[in-house]
Amino acid sequence: MNRVVTATCLIAILHFGRGVLQPIVLALVLSLALAPLIRAIGTLGLARVHAIFAALALVFAAVAAAGTVLGAQMLALTAELPQYRAEIRAKLEEVRVLTEQPLARLPADLLGDEPLAGGHDGAATLPAGAVQPVPVEIRTRATTQDTLAKAVAVVSGPLGAAGLVLVLLIFILLDHENLRDRIIRLTGQREVSRTIRGLEDAAHGVSRFFFSQFVVNLVFGAVSGIALWLLGLPHAALWGALCAVLRFVPYIGALIAAAGIGLFAAAVDPGWALAVYAMVLFGVLEVLVANVVEPRVYGHSSGMSPLAVIVSALFWSALWGPVGLLLSTPLTLCLVVAGRYIKELEPVSILLAESPNASDAQRFYHRVLSGDAAAIIRDARAFLRKYTLARYCDQVLLPGLALASADLRGSQASQDVGAQQQRLRATIAMVADTLDAGAGTAARRTGRRSVSLLNETIGAHLRHAREERLGRWQGSLDVPERSIVLCASLEGVREEFLSELLVLALREAEIDARSVVLGKPDDDDPPDAERLVSSVIVAWPMDTAPDVWYEAVAQLRDVLPDVPLVTIQPRGMAEMAEKADPGALAQRVDLVLQSFEEALAFVAPVKSASQR
Repeated sequence: MNRVVTATCLIAILHFGRGVLQPIVLALVLSLALAPLIRAIGTLGLARVHAIFAALALVFAAVAAAGTVLGAQMLALTAELPQYRAEIRAKLEEVRVLTEQPLARLPADLLGDEPLAGGHDGAATLPAGAVQPVPVEIRTRATTQDTLAKAVAVVSGPLGAAGLVLVLLIFILLDHENLRDRIIRLTGQREVSRTIRGLEDAAHGVSRFFFSQFVVNLVFGAVSGIALWLLGLPHAALWGALCAVLRFVPYIGALIAAAGIGLFAAAVDPGWALAVYAMVLFGVLEVLVANVVEPRVYGHSSGMSPLAVIVSALFWSALWGPVGLLLSTPLTLCLVVAGRYIKELEPVSILLAESPNASDAQRFYHRVLSGDAAAIIRDARAFLRKYTLARYCDQVLLPGLALASADLRGSQASQDVGAQQQRLRATIAMVADTLDAGAGTAARRTGRRSVSLLNETIGAHLRHAREERLGRWQGSLDVPERSIVLCASLEGVREEFLSELLVLALREAEIDARSVVLGKPDDDDPPDAERLVSSVIVAWPMDTAPDVWYEAVAQLRDVLPDVPLVTIQPRGMAEMAEKADPGALAQRVDLVLQSFEEALAFVAPVKSASQR
């Protein structure tokens, strides 16, 4: 309740205090936008004061040059407008006829047979013989006082606001270090590092956003101008420049630019072809930029989701009107950055940030619980384009499965826990089949059937699929000595799955890894196992009692006495396993690995040493 009251009070202050807050916020945002230019000029050896005024001079010169060119183009266009007047009237008459004809075809009883009150044209009906009165307009001569009042209104209006913003901007830039020190003092000495990081992130985010917006709008204006010139539209450079400028106003600016181009094209061409072509061209460019370029560029440059950009525009335009619409993205970006460091604003950052501060493992866990295997596979493919399968298992899959298992253990009393477990197994089975990069075409053809093979464990299913493709020993035995890495496990659901995942990760790294289940009656060691196997990695016991696991490892050591024997206990699944006695463990294995990447690093030197 307190938070609702506080938020309501803040919104009221923003709305009713907009006359004071708008120029201050505009100056602050402009100071952040100019910061990269000031830093770049400062690298030339100028003092900060000189760099500030040099940056302002450059900006004013650029604005003045662009205004001069656009003003000249506008004057030329204004001089040519009278010759387009007849064409504009003809087009308006065509539009009026086209809109009235459908209404004329409607049944008379739908529109009504009686004429509208006041006659056809809306004028009052006069009695016969009456004379239409002539309206009388009284004009007074403008006095010196009226002239001064109009001049003051102009100065105190937009020009006065612009001058106030300029003065504030100069003082903010000159007093930049002092203002930052004051903000740091307000937050307290204990929060100095967080405050400094927050200020730097906000400044960097706003600067990136303005730079990205400037580049996108500049390219859009240039492409639009060239395209309109190729269509034969007069003053194409002017319209391209207006497109670039108006697109700084979110959403509404593009509509204004499109309306202006359409009306001008209709006015200069006797037919409708030029107007249609110009509108289609502008629409295609706008849709391409708005739906393909901007969500990618603005999303990554501002750190906000595309939906957050739209919501922020609606919110700030409702509070501050056109100024709020122009400042919507920078203001919301500052709130998003502040939410990373201020606990009270954390919900804003979660709702509006590009990424909701959830790790890859948490997103995997959420999608596993919902059974969204397609989204998991899509994210996995994107991850694997940059990193290895071993890292994906360490950072995403195994920690995500640990979260999902903990959630299922916590909901054992729930009635639908069996359905959740079944959905979890089906999702993991589909993901595991997809991750099997060495499965080949045959496995992809049988991928849909494999999900139904849940009468066996997922690990057993992966091993049987590999044996179907590669044979009983999961590959040829005519291989160099000490070239096979044996991944072993006991007959447990999670242990077998862990072992088979490790096989997939090693095989992706082009290591000849094969799996075996210890203690199964129908399993026997491959011929010349001691000569072919370079190392053995035994999965940590998660479904088996430690004593049983110790015995199985001891038997494996007797069979392969000269082969390095290690075990793997991934960090994401450590809390799911039984705690082992360190002394007993050290007597039976040579090393304890804590990740798939460690296993990959351990296996690769052994393999390379055996092949020398």
